[in-house]
Amino acid sequence: MLNEFREFAIKGNVVDMAVGIIIGAAFTSVVNSVVDDVLTPVVGSFAGDLDFADRFWVIESGNPAGPYASVDAAEEAGAVVVAYGNLINQVISFLIVAVALFVLIRWINRLRRTDTEAAPTTRSCPFCKSHIDQDASRCPQCTSQLEAV
Repeated sequence: MLNEFREFAIKGNVVDMAVGIIIGAAFTSVVNSVVDDVLTPVVGSFAGDLDFADRFWVIESGNPAGPYASVDAAEEAGAVVVAYGNLINQVISFLIVAVALFVLIRWINRLRRTDTEAAPTTRSCPFCKSHIDQDASRCPQCTSQLEAV
């Protein structure tokens, strides 16, 4: 049983998954820093410091009855509220994180991309113009004898 566990633990998939989780956790702090320290202040300056945290509907008043200044005040009074402002804030935060992550991954993929194109592996038959292998000596379509490349 110990040998089976050791084989399972050192298999490539388990190790790869562990490395992915660790890198993902470290990458989360980078993305959060980009969003919190760079993008959110910029968006906030353009949007006029939007904050929907205190937007809510009172479904059932508590004791004492409303109006309530904030979601916390309503909940302390025992009111039943739908805090839709928190949902809006989370959706905006998600969209900012998604855009930041998209831009970051796009930049990383651009760094990984090679600049050289692969050599062609096919050529055109001079007789029937079909695509044939680069090293072919006879066209499979028209059976013409081809010159060596």
